[in-house]
Amino acid sequence: MSNSLPCNGHQFTRRRFLHGAGVVMALPWLESLPVWGAEPMTKQGTPAASPKRLAVMFMANGINQKYWTASGAGAEMQLGESLAPLEPVKTKINYVKGLFNQAAVGVGIHPGMTGNLLSGAPLTKGAELHGGVSMDQVLAARIGDQTVQPSMVLGCEQPVTGYHETNFSMAYSSHISWQTPTSPVPMEVYPSLAFDSLFDNRGAQRNQSVLDRVKDQADTLGRQVSAADKAKIDEYLTSVREVEKRAENMRAAKAKADAKGQGADIPVIAMKRPENGLPEDIREHMRLMCDIVALGFQTDKTRLATLLLCRDISGLVYPFLDAKLAHHLASHEDDDAFMRINKYYVSQYAYLIQKLAAMKEGEGTVLDNSCIVFMSNMWSGKNHDSGKVPLLTAGSLGGTLETGRVLDYLDAGNENRKLCSLYLSLMDRMGVKLDKFGDADARLAGI
Repeated sequence: MSNSLPCNGHQFTRRRFLHGAGVVMALPWLESLPVWGAEPMTKQGTPAASPKRLAVMFMANGINQKYWTASGAGAEMQLGESLAPLEPVKTKINYVKGLFNQAAVGVGIHPGMTGNLLSGAPLTKGAELHGGVSMDQVLAARIGDQTVQPSMVLGCEQPVTGYHETNFSMAYSSHISWQTPTSPVPMEVYPSLAFDSLFDNRGAQRNQSVLDRVKDQADTLGRQVSAADKAKIDEYLTSVREVEKRAENMRAAKAKADAKGQGADIPVIAMKRPENGLPEDIREHMRLMCDIVALGFQTDKTRLATLLLCRDISGLVYPFLDAKLAHHLASHEDDDAFMRINKYYVSQYAYLIQKLAAMKEGEGTVLDNSCIVFMSNMWSGKNHDSGKVPLLTAGSLGGTLETGRVLDYLDAGNENRKLCSLYLSLMDRMGVKLDKFGDADARLAGI
């Protein structure tokens, strides 16, 4: 077993990894081993703070405003029906209302409200893509070399091509993470490939469990650590195996789709699920992607993630919710069925929050050292209203972000309710300080 792993010219001298045939498995924080991440010791000789992480979960086409409500604070916070899944973790969240993205207002519906959600940059119409680098990728460029993966960009719905009636490219509707003003980050929608990336799982070796390949080292480590850490390692490896088994099932479906796409008139990316190899049941798809984000954060494989649960103008359907219309059309009805759709998405957010909250890290949890943002690109899908966006945060980001609050900026004036001001504030806490980002040069007050 090695304590180090070279990556991008850096040597991670204080991180524990298990190495096997064609696989590198990062371990979670262990109490009895004074090692962690790429952080150095402080000048006083004490271990540096646990790493901070940031993730964004995206649901398109707005919310049912009647049920997207919150009031009060802490344990007394009252949540509307759409937010009910957050009841067990409401002291760990913030309900943020009234923030907006100026570049998305008055430019035309859908793509023009989505492609700049994390950048605040004006978007160019027509054949030439041009917007801005998204907040997660600004961070990845500055702190991404501290981890094996600079960032994780996942999705649960395939991107689409072509142009919207507003003459904006549908690429803007399909991606929230942009590595340059002209190119989105390639988004991984296949859980099996996302899992493989997390564990450097390649080629024919995918036919053998990653746990089998690191078993000897895991057994050796288990004899060196405390009983509590041994239990933590066992729990972690069990969790990895459970995720791996589900990913294996989906790998077979993808291989079948790839074979079908060979020589076919329709490429796999244009096929509908499940013919394209994506899970027919989106509940399993989304849950598995949440698990992969959680493992990435727990093992410090990455500290930045975006998860596009559905793209703008989404065609996802929800028969298990008694919702007769696909996502986009349901947003125009803005009825109880759309409330149930919103509530379902919030349940995925709550699942990830609870997963991270159960992962011990030092005196706290992985959630304590993270900020998980949930947001949409507009307030009302029925009216295409992007004058404010729904937004939630969870986690205290290493004690720098107070939680259990309702924050309403709607009447603060446009200069004081910019999404990009929030991004500046979050990037500060992640250790990246900028004079300006997007349309903002000031931090968000009160956050």
